[in-house]
Amino acid sequence: MQQLRKIIFPVAGLGSRFLPATKATPKEMLPIVDKPLIQYAVEEAIEAGFKDLIFITGKSKRAITDHFDSTLERFSNVDDKKAKLLDEMNQIVPKGVSCIYIRQGEPLGLGHAILQAKPVVGNEPFAVSLADDLIDSEPGVLKQLVEQFNEQQSSIIAVQKVDQSESKKYGMIDSNNLDSDLVKLSNIIEKPDPEFAPSDLGVVGRYIFTNSLMSFLEKTTFGAGHEIQLTDGIKLMLKQESIYAFLFSGKRYDCGSKLGYLMANIDYGLKNKEFGDELRNYIKDLV
Repeated sequence: MQQLRKIIFPVAGLGSRFLPATKATPKEMLPIVDKPLIQYAVEEAIEAGFKDLIFITGKSKRAITDHFDSTLERFSNVDDKKAKLLDEMNQIVPKGVSCIYIRQGEPLGLGHAILQAKPVVGNEPFAVSLADDLIDSEPGVLKQLVEQFNEQQSSIIAVQKVDQSESKKYGMIDSNNLDSDLVKLSNIIEKPDPEFAPSDLGVVGRYIFTNSLMSFLEKTTFGAGHEIQLTDGIKLMLKQESIYAFLFSGKRYDCGSKLGYLMANIDYGLKNKEFGDELRNYIKDLV
């Protein structure tokens, strides 16, 4: 059994839906209460046992590299609370976990971004995590997927139930058996019109792949938007090996949209032990 150690974070996107906020700040660094989106994704990966964190970056993404560097210094004049916070910041990435940064020269699609990690991934299976999809779950979704991968030794894609009218926002999967939390894919369709959606199961940003995906992505031609689409690589892969979809347990926030981002901040704010009750009372007064 091959152990999962490597995970890819494609973070080279332009974040155009959040301009002007993302003109100089990576969208993955936008905070949910007091932590950036990418940190939630990294913590989820570490919880699941991943040791090699591979960031596919682009221009204006240096803030991500800086965030995960242990560069905050302790000063003698800081109080205990601030000293504890500084120590926590320097332990965002614990010992034994490596951060690897690869520059994607052009934003040529998710499939292209994943391909940039091929020299580092080698012959191992690997995960992919999209920080835009913040998922509140216990255990984390990646840990749930790892358990399924260890049993099946096949690629696993995270899915959630979506309203049929929302199908144009998702890759929608098809299966000969849709009555289980774990189903074998028979097809995947990228952002179909509602009348052509094969099911109510849409793909979200967590994946575990066998290493063969890399060779299929290399064979994938440029598709929509002159990009190498991950969905097209998965379609090729399906012709030769099994891929499963897993209906995970947890609540997903689409933080690539302004509304989803605001909803995540509200929900995570309400859970905050320091000021959650005050925020709840404030919202009650508003409505």
